[in-house]
Amino acid sequence: MKTNKMKELIVNALDNGTVIDHIPSASVMQVARILKLDESKSTIIMGMNMESSKMGSKGIIKVRETYFKPNEINKISLVAPQATLTIIENYDVKEKRIVEVPDEIVGLIQCPNAKCITNHETVTTRFHVVNKSPELKMECHYCEKVIGKEDLKFI
Repeated sequence: MKTNKMKELIVNALDNGTVIDHIPSASVMQVARILKLDESKSTIIMGMNMESSKMGSKGIIKVRETYFKPNEINKISLVAPQATLTIIENYDVKEKRIVEVPDEIVGLIQCPNAKCITNHETVTTRFHVVNKSPELKMECHYCEKVIGKEDLKFI
């Protein structure tokens, strides 16, 4: 006798928009904050502490009728470098990719060095990524201060 295994969606399917999946559970709210989702008029579904065979637990964010720009995707990569981004159109997956930490980060984060020129003059911040894994490390182009994920302050 055959048994049918029914898959139950814990989070509703999305008709059109973007799904950010495989976010560490502890980083879901930070991702929502840096994307300014609290200011969005779109329908937003967030899940935290969801079961994951790869991660143990994970978070997910679904945003209806919203497609993120490259600089927003770069922000996601700094907070959740293993996250996947899926573009949905008419309930079908149109594109799926893992976010990637860029080699250079321009104008996204503030340098924590109070003496850095970027904190005193109208100079766009620029960081060179010196280590992507296992621990993110970036160096300020101007003052050479090395910072990690815990030092991130988004502009």
